[in-house]
Amino acid sequence: MDDDVYEVFAVKYAHLEQRSPHNFIGGDSHDVPMPLDYFVWAIRNASRTYILDTGFAPHMAAKRKREHIRSPGAGLKTIGIDAENVTDVIISHMHYDHCGNHDLFPQARYHVQEREMAYCTGRCMCHQYLRQTFEAEDVSAMVYRLYAGRIAFAEGDSTLAPGITLHLVGGHSLGLQVVRVKTRRGFVVLASDATHFYRNLDEKRSFPVAASVVEVLDGYDKLIELASSPNHIIPGHDPLVLARYPAAAAGLDGIVARLDADPR
Repeated sequence: MDDDVYEVFAVKYAHLEQRSPHNFIGGDSHDVPMPLDYFVWAIRNASRTYILDTGFAPHMAAKRKREHIRSPGAGLKTIGIDAENVTDVIISHMHYDHCGNHDLFPQARYHVQEREMAYCTGRCMCHQYLRQTFEAEDVSAMVYRLYAGRIAFAEGDSTLAPGITLHLVGGHSLGLQVVRVKTRRGFVVLASDATHFYRNLDEKRSFPVAASVVEVLDGYDKLIELASSPNHIIPGHDPLVLARYPAAAAGLDGIVARLDADPR
């Protein structure tokens, strides 16, 4: 494998039963089951490994009434990644379900958009509506990492490593970033919550949690520009990801999907 080409994996760690009206601004006339899966993502080749997002722990699942299935660390171990040895973690944004499990990656440097840290520690958090998807313990943990020299700030779009670029999208959270990865099948975009579901992107209809709906809608266009095709965009919470992509190995169906492989 070339030094700028990567394997990419989606690792499921939690689940929430939900109906479709809860997943679109303005609801959904179909009113059908539309559950959320919760993922962390792994990007690796022979030279380097990056983890995108860190999930939430069981105590947060209980607080938020989500089904916690497994530790993200346990999921990563199924594909041979030891969280204790990971040196680089990308945080898409600071919502509770993307930046918890604070002891999971003790050696890692965290790559965060400067705009996201300013958002979750600034005046916007005076508004309960905006802060409801953040947790003070997660934000505080990131501040402690900052003072320990374990944060690398991105400002807008940047190159993280050969074949991996970070792109500021905003919208869902003001500093949300997506990751573009060069793979054997082309450029895959790990969208995180820039689109929760395939339907949000396909129908250009935002998920209800949005700091800026304008940025959400503009972000859909950016995802399409960045990816080699619409089939190269990976939404952040859609159970269809595990149905559309093959398992990473035997016995990992419904747990870990291989995203650098062609979709079914």
